[in-house]
Amino acid sequence: MTTTPPTMSGRKRNDLASRPWQGSVRRYDLFKELLIGLIVVGVLTLGLSAFLGSPDDSPVTFREWANSAPADFIATATAELGGTSETAMYGPPYNSTPDATQTLGPIDLQGMSGVRIPIDTANDFVIEPLSTLPSPPAAIQVWTAATDAQRTTWTAAYTAALTAAPGNDPSRVQSGKYGPVPTLTHDLLLMAGNGALDNVIQAPGQFYNMDYTRGILFLGDGAYFPGLAEAQHLSGEQWGVMNETGSYPGQSWLWLFSFWYQIEPFSSAPNADLLVVVIMLVLSVALMLVPFIPGLRSLPKWIPLHRLVWRDYYRRR
Repeated sequence: MTTTPPTMSGRKRNDLASRPWQGSVRRYDLFKELLIGLIVVGVLTLGLSAFLGSPDDSPVTFREWANSAPADFIATATAELGGTSETAMYGPPYNSTPDATQTLGPIDLQGMSGVRIPIDTANDFVIEPLSTLPSPPAAIQVWTAATDAQRTTWTAAYTAALTAAPGNDPSRVQSGKYGPVPTLTHDLLLMAGNGALDNVIQAPGQFYNMDYTRGILFLGDGAYFPGLAEAQHLSGEQWGVMNETGSYPGQSWLWLFSFWYQIEPFSSAPNADLLVVVIMLVLSVALMLVPFIPGLRSLPKWIPLHRLVWRDYYRRR
C-alpha cells in the first residue's frame, strides 16, 4: 500500500485546496472590470451629488457685512474699541479677563490653557487694520495717546448714543463727547465696504494666510453673522450643530452634544460648555469599558435583540 507524501506544510496532496479545479473556466480581465467600476461609481457620484451634495454657499465677508448692515458694523467696532464685545471678555485663550472662565468647582480647565492666542480687540480689529491704510486717520494718534479711562468714557458714551439714535443709525447720533471713536469706526466701515478689511484683519502683511480666527471672532461679535445662521436654522437653539444650510443633513453624530444644551440645567448654566464636555467624556469612557462592567456587559444576554436581527441563523440552530 502506498501513501501520498505530505507537503512542506504537513498537509497531504489530496487536500481540498490542492485538488485541481473541475468546473468551467473563462477569461477574466481585471483591468477592464476596474475601469468599468470606476466609471460607474464616478457617474453615480457626480449625478447624486447634484441632488444630495452639500451646499456651496459663498463665505461671509466684512465687505458684505459693512454694506448690508452698516449700523451693526459700527456698533460692533465700537464694542471692540471699548473692550465690551464677547471676544474682549471671553478670557483664555484670547485674553486674561478676570472671572471669565468656565469652572467646575475648583477645576478651571479654560484657565489652565492660558492665553495662547492673544487678541486685543481694539488694536487687532480696529487700530491695526486702519494703520495699514496709505493715509491712516489722525484719530489713531488721539486714541493711542489717551488713557484707558478716557477711552472707556468715549466708547461708553458713543455706544449709548448709537442705542438712542433712530434705527441705531450712526448718521443720526446726537453730538457729544465721543473723542475719535466716530471717526475710527466710520473709517473702518469704509475700509470694510471697499473689501480692504477682509485680508488685513486676518494676518497683516501676509498675502497668504489660512488662520481665520480673528475674522470669525469679529464677525461673531456682531448681530449680522448670527442672524444669517438663525435664518438658515443653524443656531444652537435650532440644533444647528447637526445641520448644514437649508434642508441638507449635517453631522448627525453630533446630536448627543447638542442634546444637552436643550435641557436644564445645561441650557441656563454659565459653564454649560464645560459640563457638556465632562458628561461626554464620562459617557465615552463608559462606552469603552462596557466589556469590563459587570451587569452592563450582560445586557445583550438579558435583552436578546441580536436574536431578532439574526433570527434566520438562530432558527437554523
